Amino acid sequence: MNRRPRHLLRLFLLLVLATWAGLGWWHTHKPMPAGLDVATPWVAAGEIAFLADSTYTAPDGSRETDRAIFDEILRLIRGAERQVVLDMFLFNDFAGEAGGGHRQLSAELTDALVRRKRERPDLRVTFITDPINTVYGSQVATHLERLERAGVNVVVTDLDRLRASNPVWSGLWRLCCQWLDPGVGADWLPNPLDEGGTSPAAMMRLLNFKANHRKTFVADAGDRWVGLVTSANPHDASSRHDNVALRFAGSAAIDLLATEQAVAAMSGAPGVIDIPEGRALDADGKANGRIRILTESRVRDAAVELVDAAEAGDRLDMAMFYLAHRAVVDALLAAQRRGVRLRVLLDANRDAFGREKGGIPNRPVGMELHRAGVPVRWCHTEGEQCHSKFLLHRPAQGRATLLLGSANFTRRNIDNYNLETDVEWRAPADHPVMQEVAVHFRERWGNGEGNRHSLPFKAFADDSAWQYWRYRLMEASGLSTF
Repeated sequence: MNRRPRHLLRLFLLLVLATWAGLGWWHTHKPMPAGLDVATPWVAAGEIAFLADSTYTAPDGSRETDRAIFDEILRLIRGAERQVVLDMFLFNDFAGEAGGGHRQLSAELTDALVRRKRERPDLRVTFITDPINTVYGSQVATHLERLERAGVNVVVTDLDRLRASNPVWSGLWRLCCQWLDPGVGADWLPNPLDEGGTSPAAMMRLLNFKANHRKTFVADAGDRWVGLVTSANPHDASSRHDNVALRFAGSAAIDLLATEQAVAAMSGAPGVIDIPEGRALDADGKANGRIRILTESRVRDAAVELVDAAEAGDRLDMAMFYLAHRAVVDALLAAQRRGVRLRVLLDANRDAFGREKGGIPNRPVGMELHRAGVPVRWCHTEGEQCHSKFLLHRPAQGRATLLLGSANFTRRNIDNYNLETDVEWRAPADHPVMQEVAVHFRERWGNGEGNRHSLPFKAFADDSAWQYWRYRLMEASGLSTF
C-alpha cells in the first residue's frame, strides 16, 4: 500500500473515532425533553398512607410474603370513573430462571383495567411503560395488546430521547446501528430476560442501558384525585420482592399527572392524559404536612440535601436496592462524622430472577460505610430482591422527612439518564403514618416479632479491592446495568 491510501485510511479512521466520541458526548449531555427533571411545588398532603410488601422467614422457618401495594392499586382502579394513568417499568410475566410460583401481577392488573374500561367506556385509561416489555421491539407483549384492544392508551416510552447512560456503546450504536429494525421473530440470540430468543438489533438497544424506570399511579376517587408512587413493578417474578409505596390525595396527585404527561408527549402521545382544571381541595397541611413530586436528578438533589440537613443525634434510616452514587455515599460518610445516628439496610445484590449476581455495587459500598463506622445490615433474601428504596430522616426535634420511590441511588438512576419518580413528604415526627414507616424499618432492621428480615454485616462482608474499583469504574463510565 502506497503512502496516499494509508494516509486516507488514517484520516477515515480518525473521522470515525471523532464521530463516535462526538456522538457519545452529545447524547450524554443533550438537553432533557420538556417536563422532565422537575421538582413540583410543595403542597398540602392529604390522605397519606404507607404501603409495603415484605418477604421474610417466620419463627417456624417458613417463608412468608405480605402484600399491600398492588392490592391498593387494584382497589383504586375498581372505583375510577374519569381517568386512570399508570407508568410502570416492568409489566410482563417473564421469569428468567426464577421458575414459577409467583403472583400473576401482570395478568391481574391487565384484567382489572380491561374490566373497568368495559364497565365505564368513557373512562380514560393510559398505560405508559418501557420497551423492555417487548424486549425492545423483538417480541409481542400480550398484556399490552389486550389493553390496546380494550381501548386503553398504551404508550411505549421513546428512550432515544433520553441521554446516554453508556456513552461508550451508545456513540457507536448511533453511528452504525440505530436504524436496524428489532424485528419480531428475528430471535436467534438468547433472550436475557426470559426463555426463547431475541434479535441482534434488540440486544444492541438493550446495551444502551436506558430505562423508563418510573412506577406511578393516578386515578380519580370520588371528588378527589389520588396518586401513588412506589418501588414495585407489576411483574410476576417480582411479586415476592420487598417494596414500598406512598399514597396521597390532592394537588400532589395532579402534579404527578403533569409529570406523566411530559413522558407521554416525549413519546409521541401528547394528548392522552387529561390534566384537571384548577387545583384540588387539599387537606390541612399543618396536620398532614407538605408533599412534592421529584423526577430524575431532583431525586439526587433532595437525597443529598436530606442527608446534609441531618444533625448530631438525628436518626437517618435508609433502605436501598442499589447504593452507588458518590455524592450520596459521601454525604452519608459526612453525616456519620457529624454524629448522625445512621442505619443502612441494603440488598446483597446476589439474586436476579434465578441468576446469581456478584454483589456489585452494594457489597463494596457497604464495606466502605462499615469501615467508617456506619451500621450496615443486609436484607435476608432467598431468591427475591430487597427492592425498597427510601430514606427517612427523624430529627430530635421538628418535622420528619420521607423520600421514597423508584430511584436507586446510582449515577444511572439519578443523574438524568433514567426516568425516575420519587415523592418527598414532610410531617410531624409523631404523625401516625410517619411512625408507621419508622416501625417498618425498625422491624426489618431488628427482626421484630421473631421474623427474620435482615442479616448482620458479616454475612456478606466483602473487602476485595478489585470489587471496589470495579464498582467505581462501572459507576463512573456507565458500563453497568445498575
